[in-house]
Amino acid sequence: MFANYHTHTIRCNHAVGTEREYIEAAIKAGFHVLGFSDHSPYITGPRSATRMRPEQVGEYVETLKALREEYKNDIKINIGFELEYYPTYFEKTIAFLNQFDYEYLILGQHYIDDGLERYHVTRPGNGDDVLEKYVDLIIDGIKTGRFSYVAHPDVINYAGEDSVYKTQMTRLCRAAKEVGIPLEINCAGINADRCYPTEKFWKIAGEIGNSIIIGIDAHSPDALLDREVIKRAEMLSRKFELFPLRVN
Repeated sequence: MFANYHTHTIRCNHAVGTEREYIEAAIKAGFHVLGFSDHSPYITGPRSATRMRPEQVGEYVETLKALREEYKNDIKINIGFELEYYPTYFEKTIAFLNQFDYEYLILGQHYIDDGLERYHVTRPGNGDDVLEKYVDLIIDGIKTGRFSYVAHPDVINYAGEDSVYKTQMTRLCRAAKEVGIPLEINCAGINADRCYPTEKFWKIAGEIGNSIIIGIDAHSPDALLDREVIKRAEMLSRKFELFPLRVN
């Protein structure tokens, strides 16, 4: 694994470590590319406690630009954001972010309530209606053409029938394949033994033939040094004949 594009900073209020510490850890681990994609603010709607504030975006970008220049002979630094797809607020947020010198967005959908952020999809016992709404939001987000890949597409903790899960997630995987957007096997989920990644999702992705990417989802510098969790993600990809994109 040569690149990781899923790295957070302390600005999201649930990660630790300085940007420099993440970069030093990535160099030590042998990464050629490190992409930062901290949680973007939304410009309207309720203020979130788990993403940076709008007034922090400029500092975030400028800090990483300076470090990118400082470490240019050691590692390539990319600057991005992880963003929910909330239809009501999406275009206003994109217009705000476009004022800054960033390079990519990843779609990380954790909620289904259009910016209210009251219903997290990892809560146990989600039924068919929540699953369908989640998949609809992912597909609509993909169709905007704004996102480079989908983070933890299998994050939803679904408690219904396998046949319904397969129908809905097949829709998601086909939509991603149609536009060539990779899906992420998420190492943070593996490391914390969460409800994702789940083999039943990646079996579907293997059948559809999706392109994939492995994302560390680093919330601490040490996460970049955990070779064992990366190996487990790679084993999952090979089991279903999914081959991660590699960047030299």
